[in-house]
Amino acid sequence: MKILLVEDDPQQAAYIRKGLQEAGHVVDVAADGRDGLFLATTESYDALVLDRMLPRVDGLTVLRTLRASNVVTPVVVLSALGEVDDRVAGLRAGGDDYLVKPFSLIELVARLEALARRGGAATDGTARTRLAVADLEMDLLRRSVTRGGRKIELKPKEFQLLEFLLRHSDQVVTRAMLLEAVWNYHFDPQTNVIDVHISNLRAKIDLADLPPLIHTVRGAGYRLSADVA
Repeated sequence: MKILLVEDDPQQAAYIRKGLQEAGHVVDVAADGRDGLFLATTESYDALVLDRMLPRVDGLTVLRTLRASNVVTPVVVLSALGEVDDRVAGLRAGGDDYLVKPFSLIELVARLEALARRGGAATDGTARTRLAVADLEMDLLRRSVTRGGRKIELKPKEFQLLEFLLRHSDQVVTRAMLLEAVWNYHFDPQTNVIDVHISNLRAKIDLADLPPLIHTVRGAGYRLSADVA
Protein backbone atom coordinates (compact mmCIF):
# COMPACT_ATOMS: atom_id res chain seq x y z
CA MET A 1 0.00 0.00 0.00
CA LYS A 2 0.98 3.62 -0.44
CA ILE A 3 0.45 5.29 2.92
CA LEU A 4 0.55 8.91 4.04
CA LEU A 5 1.76 9.33 7.62
CA VAL A 6 0.98 12.69 9.23
CA GLU A 7 2.96 12.90 12.46
CA ASP A 8 4.79 15.88 13.97
CA ASP A 9 7.02 13.93 16.38
CA PRO A 10 10.18 13.15 14.34
CA GLN A 11 11.15 10.08 16.38
CA GLN A 12 7.65 8.65 16.30
CA ALA A 13 7.37 9.35 12.58
CA ALA A 14 10.71 7.65 11.86
CA TYR A 15 9.72 4.61 13.94
CA ILE A 16 6.32 4.20 12.25
CA ARG A 17 7.73 4.84 8.80
CA LYS A 18 10.45 2.21 9.27
CA GLY A 19 7.96 -0.36 10.52
CA LEU A 20 5.53 0.23 7.67
CA GLN A 21 8.32 0.07 5.11
CA GLU A 22 9.56 -3.20 6.63
CA ALA A 23 6.03 -4.51 6.17
CA GLY A 24 6.33 -3.73 2.47
CA HIS A 25 4.49 -0.42 2.25
CA VAL A 26 5.49 2.85 0.60
CA VAL A 27 5.29 5.74 3.06
CA ASP A 28 5.19 9.52 2.63
CA VAL A 29 5.51 11.64 5.76
CA ALA A 30 4.06 15.08 6.52
CA ALA A 31 5.14 16.86 9.70
CA ASP A 32 2.09 19.05 10.24
CA GLY A 33 -1.59 19.23 9.42
CA ARG A 34 -1.31 21.73 6.59
CA ASP A 35 1.26 19.69 4.66
CA GLY A 36 -0.69 16.52 5.39
CA LEU A 37 -3.89 18.04 4.07
CA PHE A 38 -2.10 19.22 0.94
CA LEU A 39 -0.63 15.77 0.20
CA ALA A 40 -3.86 13.94 1.02
CA THR A 41 -5.82 16.07 -1.45
CA THR A 42 -3.25 16.20 -4.24
CA GLU A 43 -1.74 12.69 -4.17
CA SER A 44 -3.31 9.23 -4.30
CA TYR A 45 -2.96 7.03 -1.19
CA ASP A 46 -4.36 3.70 -0.10
CA ALA A 47 -4.51 4.77 3.56
CA LEU A 48 -3.67 7.64 5.92
CA VAL A 49 -2.18 7.41 9.40
CA LEU A 50 -3.11 10.70 11.04
CA ASP A 51 -1.93 12.02 14.37
CA ARG A 52 -4.73 13.89 16.12
CA MET A 53 -2.68 16.65 17.78
CA LEU A 54 -0.79 18.39 14.98
CA PRO A 55 0.66 21.90 14.57
CA ARG A 56 -0.81 24.39 12.07
CA VAL A 57 -3.98 22.36 11.42
CA ASP A 58 -5.12 19.77 13.99
CA GLY A 59 -5.85 16.20 12.94
CA LEU A 60 -9.63 16.28 13.29
CA THR A 61 -9.85 19.44 11.18
CA VAL A 62 -7.72 17.72 8.55
CA LEU A 63 -10.07 14.74 8.68
CA ARG A 64 -13.28 16.78 8.44
CA THR A 65 -11.82 18.78 5.54
CA LEU A 66 -10.90 15.60 3.67
CA ARG A 67 -14.37 14.11 4.08
CA ALA A 68 -16.02 17.40 3.09
CA SER A 69 -13.86 17.29 -0.05
CA ASN A 70 -15.10 13.75 -0.81
CA VAL A 71 -11.68 12.20 -0.12
CA VAL A 72 -12.66 8.69 1.01
CA THR A 73 -9.17 7.28 1.68
CA PRO A 74 -9.27 5.11 4.85
CA VAL A 75 -7.83 6.92 7.87
CA VAL A 76 -6.39 5.52 11.10
CA VAL A 77 -6.29 8.24 13.77
CA LEU A 78 -3.42 8.11 16.28
CA SER A 79 -3.84 9.89 19.59
CA ALA A 80 -2.77 10.00 23.21
CA LEU A 81 -6.40 10.89 23.97
CA GLY A 82 -8.04 7.55 24.68
CA GLU A 83 -11.26 8.29 26.50
CA VAL A 84 -14.50 7.10 24.94
CA ASP A 85 -15.53 10.66 24.00
CA ASP A 86 -12.15 11.19 22.30
CA ARG A 87 -12.45 8.01 20.25
CA VAL A 88 -16.04 8.82 19.30
CA ALA A 89 -14.98 12.31 18.17
CA GLY A 90 -12.26 10.82 15.99
CA LEU A 91 -14.62 8.36 14.34
CA ARG A 92 -17.39 10.92 13.88
CA ALA A 93 -14.92 13.28 12.23
CA GLY A 94 -14.51 10.64 9.53
CA GLY A 95 -11.86 8.28 10.89
CA ASP A 96 -12.14 4.60 9.96
CA ASP A 97 -10.16 3.46 12.99
CA TYR A 98 -8.72 4.98 16.15
CA LEU A 99 -5.53 3.80 17.85
CA VAL A 100 -4.45 5.11 21.26
CA LYS A 101 -0.79 5.84 22.00
CA PRO A 102 1.35 4.06 23.00
CA PHE A 103 0.48 1.32 20.55
CA SER A 104 2.08 -1.75 19.08
CA LEU A 105 3.48 -1.22 15.62
CA ILE A 106 2.31 -4.63 14.53
CA GLU A 107 -1.22 -3.68 15.62
CA LEU A 108 -1.09 -0.56 13.45
CA VAL A 109 0.07 -2.67 10.48
CA ALA A 110 -2.71 -5.19 11.15
CA ARG A 111 -5.35 -2.48 11.35
CA LEU A 112 -4.19 -0.93 8.07
CA GLU A 113 -4.27 -4.35 6.44
CA ALA A 114 -7.77 -4.93 7.83
CA LEU A 115 -8.93 -1.65 6.27
CA ALA A 116 -7.39 -2.75 2.97
CA ARG A 117 -9.13 -6.14 3.20
CA ARG A 118 -12.40 -4.41 4.03
CA GLY A 119 -12.03 -2.36 0.89
CA GLY A 120 -11.23 -5.50 -1.11
CA ALA A 121 -14.18 -7.39 0.36
CA ALA A 122 -16.47 -4.51 -0.52
CA THR A 123 -15.19 -4.82 -4.05
CA ASP A 124 -15.35 -8.56 -4.67
CA GLY A 125 -17.73 -9.64 -1.91
CA THR A 126 -15.56 -12.50 -0.66
CA ALA A 127 -13.55 -13.13 2.48
CA ARG A 128 -10.01 -14.44 2.22
CA THR A 129 -9.87 -17.90 3.78
CA ARG A 130 -7.08 -19.39 1.66
CA LEU A 131 -3.50 -18.21 1.51
CA ALA A 132 -0.98 -19.45 -1.03
CA VAL A 133 2.50 -18.94 -2.40
CA ALA A 134 3.50 -21.10 -5.38
CA ASP A 135 2.34 -24.64 -4.57
CA LEU A 136 2.13 -23.96 -0.82
CA GLU A 137 -1.48 -23.53 0.30
CA MET A 138 -3.12 -22.83 3.68
CA ASP A 139 -6.84 -23.29 4.34
CA LEU A 140 -7.72 -21.10 7.33
CA LEU A 141 -11.14 -22.68 7.83
CA ARG A 142 -9.89 -26.28 7.80
CA ARG A 143 -6.63 -25.31 9.53
CA SER A 144 -4.76 -27.35 6.95
CA VAL A 145 -1.58 -26.85 4.93
CA THR A 146 -0.46 -28.58 1.75
CA ARG A 147 2.49 -28.25 -0.56
CA GLY A 148 2.25 -29.71 -4.04
CA GLY A 149 -0.88 -31.54 -2.85
CA ARG A 150 0.95 -33.22 0.05
CA LYS A 151 -0.53 -32.60 3.49
CA ILE A 152 1.80 -30.96 6.03
CA GLU A 153 1.24 -31.37 9.76
CA LEU A 154 2.10 -28.25 11.77
CA LYS A 155 2.08 -27.48 15.47
CA PRO A 156 -0.06 -24.49 16.53
CA LYS A 157 2.86 -22.01 16.72
CA GLU A 158 4.23 -23.25 13.41
CA PHE A 159 0.79 -22.69 11.85
CA GLN A 160 0.62 -19.15 13.25
CA LEU A 161 4.14 -18.41 12.04
CA LEU A 162 3.42 -19.71 8.54
CA GLU A 163 0.10 -17.81 8.38
CA PHE A 164 1.92 -14.56 9.21
CA LEU A 165 4.59 -15.26 6.58
CA LEU A 166 1.91 -16.06 3.98
CA ARG A 167 -0.01 -12.87 4.78
CA HIS A 168 3.23 -10.96 4.19
CA SER A 169 4.53 -13.01 1.29
CA ASP A 170 7.25 -11.39 -0.84
CA GLN A 171 7.91 -8.97 2.03
CA VAL A 172 10.76 -8.97 4.52
CA VAL A 173 9.38 -9.88 7.95
CA THR A 174 11.54 -8.79 10.86
CA ARG A 175 12.15 -10.71 14.08
CA ALA A 176 10.35 -7.93 16.00
CA MET A 177 7.26 -8.36 13.81
CA LEU A 178 7.27 -12.13 14.38
CA LEU A 179 7.76 -11.78 18.13
CA GLU A 180 4.79 -9.40 18.35
CA ALA A 181 2.47 -11.22 15.99
CA VAL A 182 3.11 -14.86 16.91
CA TRP A 183 4.42 -14.77 20.49
CA ASN A 184 2.85 -11.49 21.62
CA TYR A 185 6.24 -10.27 22.85
CA HIS A 186 6.78 -6.53 22.72
CA PHE A 187 10.48 -6.91 23.49
CA ASP A 188 13.28 -9.20 22.39
CA PRO A 189 13.49 -12.05 24.92
CA GLN A 190 16.98 -12.87 23.62
CA THR A 191 16.07 -16.46 22.85
CA ASN A 192 16.39 -18.53 19.70
CA VAL A 193 12.66 -19.30 19.63
CA ILE A 194 12.23 -17.80 16.14
CA ASP A 195 15.26 -19.62 14.72
CA VAL A 196 14.00 -22.93 16.09
CA HIS A 197 10.50 -22.53 14.66
CA ILE A 198 11.77 -21.27 11.29
CA SER A 199 14.10 -24.27 11.15
CA ASN A 200 11.21 -26.62 11.93
CA LEU A 201 9.02 -24.96 9.30
CA ARG A 202 11.75 -25.26 6.69
CA ALA A 203 12.12 -28.96 7.43
CA LYS A 204 8.40 -29.45 6.77
CA ILE A 205 7.84 -26.95 3.93
CA ASP A 206 11.06 -26.86 1.95
CA LEU A 207 11.55 -30.53 1.24
CA ALA A 208 14.68 -31.66 -0.58
CA ASP A 209 12.92 -32.20 -3.91
CA LEU A 210 11.18 -28.80 -3.88
CA PRO A 211 12.47 -25.25 -4.43
CA PRO A 212 12.84 -23.35 -1.13
CA LEU A 213 10.17 -20.80 -0.21
CA ILE A 214 11.45 -19.56 3.17
CA HIS A 215 14.45 -17.27 2.69
CA THR A 216 16.71 -15.65 5.27
CA VAL A 217 17.38 -11.96 4.60
CA ARG A 218 20.69 -11.33 6.31
CA GLY A 219 20.49 -8.63 8.98
CA ALA A 220 16.76 -8.10 8.43
CA GLY A 221 14.61 -11.20 8.92
CA TYR A 222 12.79 -13.66 6.67
CA ARG A 223 10.83 -13.64 3.44
CA LEU A 224 8.37 -16.21 2.13
CA SER A 225 8.50 -16.15 -1.65
CA ALA A 226 8.79 -18.30 -4.74
CA ASP A 227 11.35 -15.77 -5.95
CA VAL A 228 14.84 -16.53 -4.65
CA ALA A 229 16.19 -13.04 -5.52
